[in-house]
Amino acid sequence: MSATTGLVRLAGLTSLGAGAIHAAAIGVHSEHRPAVLAFTALAALQLAWGVLALVRGHRLVAVLGLLIATGTLAGWALAKVSGIPFVAGLDEAEPIQTADGLAAGLALASVFALGAALWPEHGARPRLRAPLPLLAVGVAALTVFGMVSAGSHAHAAGDDHGAHGTVAADHHGDGAADHVEDASAATVPYDPTKPIDLSGVEGVTPEQQATAENVIAVTLHGLPQWADPTYAEANGFRSIGDGFTGIEHLMNEAHMDDDVILDPDVPESLVYDTSGGGRRLVAAMYMLKRGTPLEQAPDLGGNLIQWHTHDNLCYNADGKVRGITDASGACPAGLVKPVETPMIHVWLEPHPCGPFAALEGIGGGRIPDGEEVLCDHAHGD
Repeated sequence: MSATTGLVRLAGLTSLGAGAIHAAAIGVHSEHRPAVLAFTALAALQLAWGVLALVRGHRLVAVLGLLIATGTLAGWALAKVSGIPFVAGLDEAEPIQTADGLAAGLALASVFALGAALWPEHGARPRLRAPLPLLAVGVAALTVFGMVSAGSHAHAAGDDHGAHGTVAADHHGDGAADHVEDASAATVPYDPTKPIDLSGVEGVTPEQQATAENVIAVTLHGLPQWADPTYAEANGFRSIGDGFTGIEHLMNEAHMDDDVILDPDVPESLVYDTSGGGRRLVAAMYMLKRGTPLEQAPDLGGNLIQWHTHDNLCYNADGKVRGITDASGACPAGLVKPVETPMIHVWLEPHPCGPFAALEGIGGGRIPDGEEVLCDHAHGD
């Protein structure tokens, strides 16, 4: 095999891998048709060129592949830095996640291989003894991992938020502001063992509903890996010492400082039910980066999702909850308030206030000014 042909075929393998990952990501962006079309076109282009490169590894094919790979990387960089303004669903910047990072890495490998193949001196080299079958196995392994990871990709989405007051209710269920339902659509109580259906909420667009349903689906799929609290603790989670309340939170400091949100592979907090004497995983508590103002929380799911913070809990030096603030908002001597950080719960089991309900009582936290605490009776237990 000539040096040029061998490198072009290597680029073909990595292009096939990137195309397969992009194809797997189509369903995650299903609420935005422009994004679906963009991913479909990109996947088809990468897959088609990858096949062509394996059967026709000459310089013209290499030039075409280099244009495709560099264009892919440019689009990926734009999506990460500022978003792609003319593609709905990709118009907001997102952090790098496993699936898109792998796809970009494979595209970058294509660029390097094709750049080397087109370098003038390469045509004079006799043969390239690259173990393409072995490289194919490696690329296939990375591709499968990327395709699986694409199922838990969280993306920025959602149109402008409607007024929460129109669908909120008192968090303790006294009916002060009952959930308003859309009479044109029947509501289905949230049951994680059945298809997710959050329809029937007035003011929620189809895109917002799809975003909320996607957050739940991703969590149901990925969060059970943390069901064993011993495994969670071995991977950096630490209890805040609130298990005596019947609910215990395990926090991960490293996950709280990264740029990833709504990802069950790297959740900021795990919620366990301790009322039965043990620890049963019941929810994820996803958090933004520490110190993010509540007003800057992303608008996801419209009236279905409400971010909140905690400004009345007091912690000791070991990170354990040991009290609440007094009337002036101060903690007792020796205790401190953590930096306020927006968060949401996603429940793995039915909840009276729906799949995104906050906790009762002092755990309810603070919500944006002008809103009432969301209690989704329409999809509650």
